[in-house]
Amino acid sequence: MAHHVVVPVFDGVQPLDVTGPHEVFMGATALLGDAGYRVSLVAAGSAPVRADSGLRLLPDGPLPDGGFDTVLVPGGSGTRRSSAAEPVVTWLRTAAPTAGRVLSVCTGAFVLAAAGLLDGLPVTTHWRYARALAGAHPAVDVHADAIWLRSGRVWTSAGVTAGIDLALAVVEADHGAEVAQQVARELVVFLRRPGGQSQFAGPVWTAPARQPAIRAAQDLIHADPAADLRVPVLAARVGMSERHFSREFTRALGSSPGGYVEQVRVDEARRLLETEPVLVSSAATRCGFGSAETMRKAFLRRVGVAPDHYRRRFAVVPSR
Repeated sequence: MAHHVVVPVFDGVQPLDVTGPHEVFMGATALLGDAGYRVSLVAAGSAPVRADSGLRLLPDGPLPDGGFDTVLVPGGSGTRRSSAAEPVVTWLRTAAPTAGRVLSVCTGAFVLAAAGLLDGLPVTTHWRYARALAGAHPAVDVHADAIWLRSGRVWTSAGVTAGIDLALAVVEADHGAEVAQQVARELVVFLRRPGGQSQFAGPVWTAPARQPAIRAAQDLIHADPAADLRVPVLAARVGMSERHFSREFTRALGSSPGGYVEQVRVDEARRLLETEPVLVSSAATRCGFGSAETMRKAFLRRVGVAPDHYRRRFAVVPSR
């Protein structure tokens, strides 16, 4: 008997959050037949819903009282508008306990959190909205870099295409790696995507510090990431003791001076690897890492993948 997946849709839904997992489940069904999946789009009303991109999706039926195995809540701007998402939140409070599994894609995690389904659980969402989710729901343990996370019967994933990764993981859990791998090959995607969300996120802008001395240190770091930016040097440049400088810098920016310098250097190295035909060793020198190995370790910490892997994936010019 087919495993029944219901997908609640609403105005402002992200269409790929719906169609990506749908293609995975239907790809598995093509291999498994009656032992596969049945996917139904459900909604608070019977009219077509308008997705973020303008695409219209026609629900198969109303929000059901039962008779399903898995709920998959997609994301989109509608998840952050109570008028669009509230019917789904209300429905989930009674419907989710009857489901064997509850999934969210992207900002669908906001809907699960509003329904009280994520308290105390490690979850993820689109990197751009991870901080907002954590701020709106302090009881939720948000992991901004994960592609997908499973906590018992609750699964959450990162943004947009990560719904495909999530659905493949579900298929693998249900039917084994061989079936999931065949589906992944047909879709021309990784069964297990290397790295986390950090490699796709743009550099995070940090507001200038209000304290003039710390602001001056920020300016020095951004002006020349390859310079000598050790704490004694920066402290002396802005006229502060090392201990006082470190304490005030961390208080103002939420990061130690060393951590802040490393992040700025990684951001600059990412820009070089994306836009210039530069060797990893050359980028390391130009960005102040000293050696390619030091830069590799910083990339693994901050981006989740090694620099050469990042360059192959994101470079817009060939490397020398």
